[in-house]
Amino acid sequence: MRRFGLLVFGVASLSWGQSKNVGPAAPPPTPEETRANLLLGAGLGDKNPDVRKQAVAALGLIGPREPYISQINNAISDKDIYVRLAAVASLVDLKDKGTADMLDKALRDVAPEVGFAAAKALFGLDDPRGRTALLAILGREAKTQSGFLTAQKRDTLRLVHVPKGMMMFAIKNGVGFAPVPGLGAGVSSMQEIMSDNGVSGRATTAVLLANDPSPQVLDALKEALSDKDPTVRAAVVHAIAARNDPALMPELLPLFDDTKEAVRLRAAAGYLRLAWLVKPPPAPAKPATKKAVVPANAAKKQ
Repeated sequence: MRRFGLLVFGVASLSWGQSKNVGPAAPPPTPEETRANLLLGAGLGDKNPDVRKQAVAALGLIGPREPYISQINNAISDKDIYVRLAAVASLVDLKDKGTADMLDKALRDVAPEVGFAAAKALFGLDDPRGRTALLAILGREAKTQSGFLTAQKRDTLRLVHVPKGMMMFAIKNGVGFAPVPGLGAGVSSMQEIMSDNGVSGRATTAVLLANDPSPQVLDALKEALSDKDPTVRAAVVHAIAARNDPALMPELLPLFDDTKEAVRLRAAAGYLRLAWLVKPPPAPAKPATKKAVVPANAAKKQ
């Protein structure tokens, strides 16, 4: 499985930007970007579904560009339900209407909670398929709910009494998140961090302070990159990536070797997010020039 994931990731990377009529390919990846891609590819192909879920959640942090959208799309067919749910969450995170057909595929998932998540996502994109699906769910609600959905409702109520509740309020109201155009806000990455029942208030605070420009906050985030709590490290990596400051790329490189998948996969995705902010956009494709057709007997007439 790991080799297959790396192979698919590599093929997608080679075809990146080389399709017809899209202009010159993007600049070749740096060694650090290549390693980040390999880390994510290994995570996507890991036998452990929790690792695949972390990788898929991290992909939403990069933004709506290839080959990462295709990797999320592939995860919609993963055999593990939690990986599929993470894929839908990452597609939601991208807020890109081009992902609607991918979400439509998730509507027909055998697990009702995946289809329900896809329906809500399509509805949020103003896609009529989302409204149709939600109306169908409303008409036969008892048949579409499962134990998982019941657990989700219970966890939602519990958020009011734990630090995660503050995070969900921040997500809903846009507190501290102002991503640059074309980049995902990383909501799927945040939700995955906050899904840990043992997440601390310090981890929550790190994400809430992601866009605080003060030097004191930045110094505190840098120091917390070496925190002994992996949920704090993962939250801080996310926060640093969400600041959209390419000057912070070197801070993420040491986390490529972190012992926890949640940390190193976000470090890889965050590094790629920041690297793209300094890459020049590909030049527009030049229209093909038509060659003048010379009659076959023109030379004889001269």
